[in-house]
Amino acid sequence: MKLDVIKLDAGKAGSIDLDDAIFGLEPRADILHRVVRWQRAAAQAGTHSTLGKSDVSYSTKKIYRQKGTGGARHGSKKAPIFRHGGTYKGPVPRSHAHDLTKKFRALGLKHALSSKAVSGNLVILESAEMVEAKTAILAKAAKELGWKRVLVIDGAEVNENFARAARNIEGIDVLPSIGANVYDILKRDTLVITKAGVEALEARLK
Repeated sequence: MKLDVIKLDAGKAGSIDLDDAIFGLEPRADILHRVVRWQRAAAQAGTHSTLGKSDVSYSTKKIYRQKGTGGARHGSKKAPIFRHGGTYKGPVPRSHAHDLTKKFRALGLKHALSSKAVSGNLVILESAEMVEAKTAILAKAAKELGWKRVLVIDGAEVNENFARAARNIEGIDVLPSIGANVYDILKRDTLVITKAGVEALEARLK
């Protein structure tokens, strides 16, 4: 697959050959869904908690006599049936994370990259570098390029001035190639990858 390479000022900077095994797959929703679920599950705090019968504060004195009341027999107001009693089998703090093989995660990333390429929402940028960390300059460039909700993936390291300029612009997020993930790619309308980012991703996913 061949795509044009552009500069931040929208000028052309030649073209690039993308690996079809990474950018030319037919996107599969089931694979993307499984990887996104794995990501979101790992991000859940899992701090939900309730008070059980042994946690609520009440006297353990028997409420009333065992027989002769015509009602059920109870030994404690801590029972779940009573108001303010303990919760029966309520949620407890736990991790929601589950396992997903390394190969499947890599496959999911390939399909996410391919989905942007197939839909025409993949842009290859020559480099994401700025001489000064000026938000106004980057905001103007993004507007001229038509970027609204965009993820920029750079090489091993992100240019500090570019990252600082993008920090104050709503809708522009910047990641190094090692941070590229399925959820962030799918969440944005446009995916922008620098030439260095393409090289790093192809080396990572081969």
